[in-house]
Amino acid sequence: MVPIAYNLRGLAVRRTSTIASALGIAMVVFVLAAALMLSEGIRRTLGKGGRPDNAIVLRKGSDAEMASGIDLEALKLIAAAPGVKRGEGGKPLLAGEVIVMVIGEKPAGGLSNVTVRGVPDGAAALRPELVVIEGRAPRPGTGEVMIGKRLRGRFKGFEVGRSFELRKNRPAQIVGVFAAAGSAYESEAWGSLDTMQSAFGREGYVSSIRVRLESPAAFDGFRTFVEQDKRLGLDALREPVFLEKQGEGSSVFFGMMGAVIAFFFSLGAMIGAMITMYAAVSDRQREIGVLRAIGFSRLGILGSFLLESVLLALLGGLVGTLGASLMGFVKISTMNFDSWSEVVFSLTPTPQILLTALVAAGGMGILGGFLPALRASRVSPTVAMRG
Repeated sequence: MVPIAYNLRGLAVRRTSTIASALGIAMVVFVLAAALMLSEGIRRTLGKGGRPDNAIVLRKGSDAEMASGIDLEALKLIAAAPGVKRGEGGKPLLAGEVIVMVIGEKPAGGLSNVTVRGVPDGAAALRPELVVIEGRAPRPGTGEVMIGKRLRGRFKGFEVGRSFELRKNRPAQIVGVFAAAGSAYESEAWGSLDTMQSAFGREGYVSSIRVRLESPAAFDGFRTFVEQDKRLGLDALREPVFLEKQGEGSSVFFGMMGAVIAFFFSLGAMIGAMITMYAAVSDRQREIGVLRAIGFSRLGILGSFLLESVLLALLGGLVGTLGASLMGFVKISTMNFDSWSEVVFSLTPTPQILLTALVAAGGMGILGGFLPALRASRVSPTVAMRG
């Protein structure tokens, strides 16, 4: 086996071409890792906030709260379902909520949908991760709202003490900011259920019903009761399952888009690495002849140059993954394809994603370096020494 020091020296001698090829691979790895982090960030953000002992009820056939509508009479029937946990005074722990959309104007220009959730008094008890971090919670039956911390400042008027319009001549006064453990709720505004129902003509209806169960094991019995009652026409899902499904569309889309872009970029990077390695073989014909003359086999020469190509690719891969990991501090807003509203999230680097990116870099090194390495292994020692 040719000593690895020989390959390291070869990369150092051809510093310019080595840096150029490594940067090309680094760009590909950066795009790939960033796309995977983007997909993971969306999945985690939309999948947070779910408890295994919570269930969500939607109208049958609805795949999102926005598309669902449930008659308030159903609340009484669901409250009597088996497995529903009861609090003080035997009151069932459930909340009917309304989801509506308003148009928000961004400071830099442009418009986007903002999710506004109308909740009854006590709905926050179903989400213990929700904490008011500034101001206070809105008073029931008023036009007050509180906004998630990721929504703050992203639209004009979305600051404590200011207001935005729910509908024409229906202002909503912002009185607080809340955090919800990084979940998608932090990209919502919350107000009184009665106010949202009257402002948007949803009297007598809610979009969804959240229910606290006695235990996660009680879900099957609860779902059977809800779905078998034909009067209701409802579906019941575990809250974590529902929230995870909300992120699937966006997560898959951005993951696939990033993979396609990275694929085409990788073709260019592999061609660059191949050109670099072909140049190395051409410049080192005499060295290869000497190596063959002193006893190194064709296979050893092939492995040495292939290793050099992989080292070059891994150098670029390390730079690319380091750059991508720094993107974890960046917050990005995009459209949630399930609710068609804006959601803010962070790119999420994980060890698996970074390892995948490095493996992809190594794969590019193998594919880009194989043909030049094969050419090096076929160099005749006699011809090389004469040259």
